[in-house]
Amino acid sequence: MMRTRLTYVPLEVADQFEDFIIQRDEQILDAVKARTRDYSTLSLLKLLYQLRGNPMTFSNLYSKSKIRMKKSFLNYLHLCVDYNFIKKEPVGPNVIYTITDKGRVMLDLFINKGNYENNRVN
Repeated sequence: MMRTRLTYVPLEVADQFEDFIIQRDEQILDAVKARTRDYSTLSLLKLLYQLRGNPMTFSNLYSKSKIRMKKSFLNYLHLCVDYNFIKKEPVGPNVIYTITDKGRVMLDLFINKGNYENNRVN
């Protein structure tokens, strides 16, 4: 049995990945408090989704991902870097994070879920 968790999810992410949302609760600014399933996958998607448009600094990525616990955020970030979903590079006093091609493929698998299911060869 899969455990559910109560977490904050950026609105765009919640709208895009509704399969992970069991129940939406209150909306707080640009996030929704929600009971979710498969939390680990959703946390990876939160990071990748934020980077889909533009590279970000550590601080921006942390605040926009809505992963509240910094230790959890760091664990997911390191996982993404280790699996080459995200690239980090120092730029002056900052570290800039960018989604890689491999990260885009991972994100696209979930964003285009319906398209992949409809185009599969039986």
